[in-house]
Amino acid sequence: MSDVARLALIVVAAAAGGAVNSIAGGGTLLTFPALLGLGVPALTANATSTVALWPGAVGSMLGYMGELRGARAWAVRCAIPSLAGGLLGALLLLVTPPDRFDALVPWLVLGATALFLVQRPAMRWLREHSQAGRAAKDGTTPPDPALLPPSASALAYQFAVGVYGGYFGAGIGILMLAARGFMGFTNIHRMNGLKNWGGLCTNFMAAATFTFSGLVDWPVALAMALGAAVGGYGGSRLAQRVKQERVRQAIITIGLASGIWLLIDRLN
Repeated sequence: MSDVARLALIVVAAAAGGAVNSIAGGGTLLTFPALLGLGVPALTANATSTVALWPGAVGSMLGYMGELRGARAWAVRCAIPSLAGGLLGALLLLVTPPDRFDALVPWLVLGATALFLVQRPAMRWLREHSQAGRAAKDGTTPPDPALLPPSASALAYQFAVGVYGGYFGAGIGILMLAARGFMGFTNIHRMNGLKNWGGLCTNFMAAATFTFSGLVDWPVALAMALGAAVGGYGGSRLAQRVKQERVRQAIITIGLASGIWLLIDRLN
Protein backbone atom coordinates (compact mmCIF):
# COMPACT_ATOMS: atom_id res chain seq x y z
CA MET A 1 0.00 0.00 0.00
CA SER A 2 1.38 3.43 -0.93
CA ASP A 3 1.97 6.09 1.70
CA VAL A 4 -0.71 8.29 0.13
CA ALA A 5 -3.32 5.52 0.27
CA ARG A 6 -2.30 4.71 3.84
CA LEU A 7 -2.71 8.33 4.95
CA ALA A 8 -6.05 8.53 3.14
CA LEU A 9 -7.33 5.53 5.08
CA ILE A 10 -6.06 7.06 8.32
CA VAL A 11 -7.99 10.25 7.56
CA VAL A 12 -11.14 8.18 6.97
CA ALA A 13 -10.64 6.26 10.23
CA ALA A 14 -10.03 9.48 12.18
CA ALA A 15 -13.10 11.10 10.58
CA ALA A 16 -15.20 8.12 11.65
CA GLY A 17 -13.76 8.36 15.17
CA GLY A 18 -14.44 12.09 15.36
CA ALA A 19 -18.00 11.59 14.14
CA VAL A 20 -18.88 8.87 16.65
CA ASN A 21 -17.30 10.91 19.45
CA SER A 22 -19.79 13.66 18.60
CA ILE A 23 -22.71 11.24 18.43
CA ALA A 24 -22.06 8.63 21.12
CA GLY A 25 -18.43 8.69 22.27
CA GLY A 26 -15.96 5.82 21.94
CA GLY A 27 -14.14 7.00 18.82
CA THR A 28 -10.80 5.67 20.11
CA LEU A 29 -12.18 2.16 19.73
CA LEU A 30 -12.29 2.85 15.99
CA THR A 31 -9.08 4.82 15.46
CA PHE A 32 -6.64 2.76 17.53
CA PRO A 33 -7.41 -0.65 15.97
CA ALA A 34 -7.51 1.03 12.54
CA LEU A 35 -3.96 2.31 13.01
CA LEU A 36 -2.81 -1.12 14.09
CA GLY A 37 -4.50 -2.68 11.07
CA LEU A 38 -2.67 -0.25 8.79
CA GLY A 39 0.67 -1.39 10.15
CA VAL A 40 1.39 1.34 12.70
CA PRO A 41 3.24 -0.16 15.71
CA ALA A 42 1.15 -0.25 18.86
CA LEU A 43 3.28 2.17 20.90
CA THR A 44 3.44 4.63 18.00
CA ALA A 45 -0.30 4.29 17.37
CA ASN A 46 -1.09 5.03 21.01
CA ALA A 47 1.20 8.08 21.25
CA THR A 48 0.16 9.40 17.84
CA SER A 49 -3.55 9.08 18.60
CA THR A 50 -3.16 10.94 21.89
CA VAL A 51 -1.33 13.86 20.25
CA ALA A 52 -3.62 14.00 17.20
CA LEU A 53 -6.91 13.92 19.11
CA TRP A 54 -6.01 16.42 21.85
CA PRO A 55 -7.10 19.51 19.85
CA GLY A 56 -10.53 17.94 19.52
CA ALA A 57 -10.66 17.60 23.30
CA VAL A 58 -10.03 21.34 23.57
CA GLY A 59 -13.05 22.03 21.40
CA SER A 60 -15.22 19.73 23.51
CA MET A 61 -14.07 21.45 26.68
CA LEU A 62 -14.86 24.92 25.37
CA GLY A 63 -18.48 23.91 24.96
CA TYR A 64 -18.70 23.07 28.66
CA MET A 65 -16.79 25.99 30.17
CA GLY A 66 -19.98 27.52 31.54
CA GLU A 67 -20.73 24.36 33.52
CA LEU A 68 -17.49 24.71 35.49
CA ARG A 69 -18.41 28.08 36.99
CA GLY A 70 -20.40 26.44 39.75
CA ALA A 71 -17.74 23.81 40.39
CA ARG A 72 -14.57 25.90 40.51
CA ALA A 73 -13.19 24.09 43.58
CA TRP A 74 -13.55 20.75 41.82
CA ALA A 75 -12.03 21.98 38.57
CA VAL A 76 -9.01 23.56 40.25
CA ARG A 77 -8.28 20.72 42.65
CA CYS A 78 -8.90 17.91 40.16
CA ALA A 79 -6.52 19.51 37.65
CA ILE A 80 -3.48 18.60 39.78
CA PRO A 81 -4.05 14.81 40.04
CA SER A 82 -5.20 14.75 36.41
CA LEU A 83 -1.99 16.42 35.23
CA ALA A 84 0.21 14.33 37.51
CA GLY A 85 -1.56 11.10 36.59
CA GLY A 86 -1.37 11.85 32.88
CA LEU A 87 2.35 12.51 33.15
CA LEU A 88 3.01 9.32 35.12
CA GLY A 89 0.90 7.22 32.75
CA ALA A 90 2.73 8.60 29.72
CA LEU A 91 6.12 7.96 31.33
CA LEU A 92 5.06 4.40 32.18
CA LEU A 93 4.15 3.89 28.53
CA LEU A 94 7.55 5.16 27.40
CA VAL A 95 9.38 2.65 29.60
CA THR A 96 7.12 -0.26 28.60
CA PRO A 97 8.97 -2.61 26.20
CA PRO A 98 7.24 -2.75 22.80
CA ASP A 99 6.65 -6.51 23.05
CA ARG A 100 5.09 -6.10 26.50
CA PHE A 101 2.75 -3.38 25.24
CA ASP A 102 1.86 -5.51 22.22
CA ALA A 103 0.79 -8.23 24.65
CA LEU A 104 -1.34 -5.75 26.62
CA VAL A 105 -3.05 -4.18 23.61
CA PRO A 106 -5.80 -6.82 23.10
CA TRP A 107 -6.76 -6.61 26.77
CA LEU A 108 -6.70 -2.79 26.73
CA VAL A 109 -9.01 -2.73 23.71
CA LEU A 110 -11.35 -5.35 25.19
CA GLY A 111 -11.34 -3.59 28.55
CA ALA A 112 -12.18 -0.24 26.98
CA THR A 113 -14.96 -1.91 24.97
CA ALA A 114 -16.35 -3.43 28.16
CA LEU A 115 -16.39 0.01 29.80
CA PHE A 116 -18.25 1.41 26.82
CA LEU A 117 -20.66 -1.53 26.91
CA VAL A 118 -21.63 -1.00 30.55
CA GLN A 119 -21.75 2.80 30.37
CA ARG A 120 -25.53 3.19 30.08
CA PRO A 121 -26.62 0.48 32.55
CA ALA A 122 -23.97 1.71 34.97
CA MET A 123 -25.25 5.28 34.80
CA ARG A 124 -28.85 4.08 35.30
CA TRP A 125 -27.77 2.10 38.36
CA LEU A 126 -25.87 5.08 39.72
CA ARG A 127 -28.86 7.38 39.31
CA GLU A 128 -30.99 4.93 41.30
CA HIS A 129 -28.52 4.07 44.06
CA SER A 130 -26.48 7.24 44.51
CA GLN A 131 -27.12 9.69 47.33
CA ALA A 132 -28.95 11.95 44.88
CA GLY A 133 -31.10 9.09 43.59
CA ARG A 134 -32.12 8.04 47.11
CA ALA A 135 -32.95 11.65 47.97
CA ALA A 136 -35.15 11.94 44.90
CA LYS A 137 -37.11 8.83 45.98
CA ASP A 138 -37.57 10.32 49.44
CA GLY A 139 -38.77 13.62 48.02
CA THR A 140 -35.88 15.58 49.52
CA THR A 141 -33.35 17.86 47.87
CA PRO A 142 -29.77 16.55 48.11
CA PRO A 143 -26.96 19.03 48.77
CA ASP A 144 -24.99 20.15 45.74
CA PRO A 145 -21.61 18.35 45.99
CA ALA A 146 -20.01 21.00 43.78
CA LEU A 147 -20.32 23.48 46.65
CA LEU A 148 -17.85 21.43 48.71
CA PRO A 149 -14.21 20.72 47.75
CA PRO A 150 -13.43 17.17 46.59
CA SER A 151 -12.32 14.72 49.25
CA ALA A 152 -8.88 13.15 49.42
CA SER A 153 -10.31 9.86 48.15
CA ALA A 154 -11.88 11.64 45.16
CA LEU A 155 -8.52 13.21 44.28
CA ALA A 156 -6.75 9.86 44.67
CA TYR A 157 -9.29 8.26 42.34
CA GLN A 158 -8.79 11.06 39.82
CA PHE A 159 -5.04 10.46 39.94
CA ALA A 160 -5.54 6.75 39.23
CA VAL A 161 -7.82 7.55 36.29
CA GLY A 162 -5.19 10.02 35.07
CA VAL A 163 -2.49 7.33 35.14
CA TYR A 164 -4.68 5.02 33.07
CA GLY A 165 -5.56 7.88 30.73
CA GLY A 166 -1.93 8.80 30.16
CA TYR A 167 -1.06 5.17 29.48
CA PHE A 168 -3.93 4.26 27.14
CA GLY A 169 -6.98 6.43 27.71
CA ALA A 170 -9.99 4.79 26.07
CA GLY A 171 -12.85 4.59 28.56
CA ILE A 172 -11.70 7.20 31.09
CA GLY A 173 -14.89 9.17 30.58
CA ILE A 174 -17.15 6.49 32.06
CA LEU A 175 -14.73 6.06 34.99
CA MET A 176 -15.00 9.75 35.84
CA LEU A 177 -18.77 9.96 35.27
CA ALA A 178 -19.35 6.93 37.49
CA ALA A 179 -17.34 8.50 40.30
CA ARG A 180 -19.25 11.79 40.04
CA GLY A 181 -22.52 9.86 40.24
CA PHE A 182 -21.47 8.12 43.44
CA MET A 183 -20.47 11.50 44.89
CA GLY A 184 -23.97 12.89 44.44
CA PHE A 185 -23.73 14.87 41.20
CA THR A 186 -27.00 14.91 39.25
CA ASN A 187 -26.47 17.61 36.61
CA ILE A 188 -25.19 15.64 33.62
CA HIS A 189 -23.88 18.78 31.94
CA ARG A 190 -21.77 19.67 34.96
CA MET A 191 -20.62 16.05 35.20
CA ASN A 192 -19.61 16.13 31.53
CA GLY A 193 -17.84 19.44 32.05
CA LEU A 194 -15.75 18.06 34.91
CA LYS A 195 -15.14 14.86 32.93
CA ASN A 196 -13.95 16.80 29.87
CA TRP A 197 -11.77 19.04 32.03
CA GLY A 198 -10.13 16.07 33.72
CA GLY A 199 -9.59 14.35 30.38
CA LEU A 200 -8.18 17.53 28.86
CA CYS A 201 -5.61 17.89 31.66
CA THR A 202 -4.67 14.22 31.51
CA ASN A 203 -4.30 14.15 27.73
CA PHE A 204 -2.39 17.44 27.72
CA MET A 205 0.39 15.97 29.85
CA ALA A 206 0.41 12.74 27.88
CA ALA A 207 0.44 14.55 24.52
CA ALA A 208 3.23 16.91 25.66
CA THR A 209 5.29 13.94 26.87
CA PHE A 210 4.78 11.98 23.66
CA THR A 211 5.59 15.02 21.51
CA PHE A 212 9.16 14.99 22.78
CA SER A 213 9.49 11.21 22.95
CA GLY A 214 10.18 10.49 19.28
CA LEU A 215 7.27 8.02 19.20
CA VAL A 216 4.81 10.24 17.32
CA ASP A 217 4.38 9.61 13.60
CA TRP A 218 3.76 13.23 12.59
CA PRO A 219 2.36 12.65 9.08
CA VAL A 220 -0.11 10.22 10.61
CA ALA A 221 -0.87 12.62 13.49
CA LEU A 222 -1.60 15.51 11.13
CA ALA A 223 -3.77 13.31 8.91
CA MET A 224 -5.68 12.11 11.97
CA ALA A 225 -6.14 15.66 13.27
CA LEU A 226 -7.61 16.71 9.92
CA GLY A 227 -9.91 13.70 9.73
CA ALA A 228 -11.06 14.04 13.35
CA ALA A 229 -11.88 17.72 12.86
CA VAL A 230 -13.95 17.02 9.74
CA GLY A 231 -15.65 14.00 11.30
CA GLY A 232 -16.37 15.84 14.54
CA TYR A 233 -18.04 18.70 12.68
CA GLY A 234 -20.03 16.36 10.48
CA GLY A 235 -20.99 14.20 13.44
CA SER A 236 -22.23 17.19 15.40
CA ARG A 237 -24.46 18.15 12.47
CA LEU A 238 -25.84 14.61 12.19
CA ALA A 239 -26.07 13.88 15.91
CA GLN A 240 -29.80 14.54 16.08
CA ARG A 241 -30.57 12.51 12.95
CA VAL A 242 -28.71 9.32 13.81
CA LYS A 243 -29.94 6.84 16.40
CA GLN A 244 -27.22 6.77 19.03
CA GLU A 245 -28.05 3.20 20.04
CA ARG A 246 -27.14 1.90 16.59
CA VAL A 247 -23.88 3.84 16.67
CA ARG A 248 -23.10 2.39 20.11
CA GLN A 249 -23.85 -1.11 18.87
CA ALA A 250 -21.49 -0.62 15.93
CA ILE A 251 -18.70 0.65 18.21
CA ILE A 252 -19.13 -2.29 20.61
CA THR A 253 -19.08 -4.75 17.70
CA ILE A 254 -15.94 -3.20 16.22
CA GLY A 255 -14.23 -3.00 19.61
CA LEU A 256 -14.96 -6.64 20.46
CA ALA A 257 -13.97 -7.83 17.00
CA SER A 258 -10.75 -5.81 17.11
CA GLY A 259 -9.82 -7.05 20.57
CA ILE A 260 -10.48 -10.69 19.67
CA TRP A 261 -8.59 -10.32 16.39
CA LEU A 262 -5.62 -8.76 18.19
CA LEU A 263 -5.70 -11.50 20.82
CA ILE A 264 -5.81 -14.31 18.22
CA ASP A 265 -3.04 -12.60 16.23
CA ARG A 266 -0.95 -12.35 19.39
CA LEU A 267 -1.48 -16.02 20.28
CA ASN A 268 -0.49 -17.07 16.78
